Amino acid sequence: MKFSNQEILITKEQIAKRVQEIGKQITADYAGEEILLVGILKGAAPFMADLMREIDLDLTIDFMCVSSYGSATKTSGVVRIGKDLDTPIEGKNVIIVEDIVDSGLTLFYLKKQLLARNPKSLKVCTILDKPCRRKVEFKADYVGFEVDDKFIVGYGLDADQHLRQLPYISWVKEE
Repeated sequence: MKFSNQEILITKEQIAKRVQEIGKQITADYAGEEILLVGILKGAAPFMADLMREIDLDLTIDFMCVSSYGSATKTSGVVRIGKDLDTPIEGKNVIIVEDIVDSGLTLFYLKKQLLARNPKSLKVCTILDKPCRRKVEFKADYVGFEVDDKFIVGYGLDADQHLRQLPYISWVKEE
């Protein structure tokens, strides 16, 4: 599959400013509390690394690998957990950190699974939200940017495992 880069949608500077704002909001919302950030691999890794440096609280991190895409550009509708948490979350303030909320299927499923583990609180933080593609009712608690219905890449988001390293957010067109 060959892709061609299109225009930059969100610059590196815009991302840094918004991540700082989200970090301050989380710090205010959880003042005096400890939080556990759960990064969803692989796409959320750059966002989570930047975000945790902007949160002025006692925090720990863990990762999950959850997918409904595989190597396709459209969701399969089947959610698969490839790596579960190493950390028990019962009684903890948990924030799921995701790269993009698209159909909502993955996070709807994941949130339901994690709530069954009895966290003190459970919220979702995403750098990108694409509400026009929802297949289930889902709303993230912290959102960086809303994007249109394009295939988004960069800042952790990929096209068949490529283009994650871009420091900005762009979109690609399949050729």
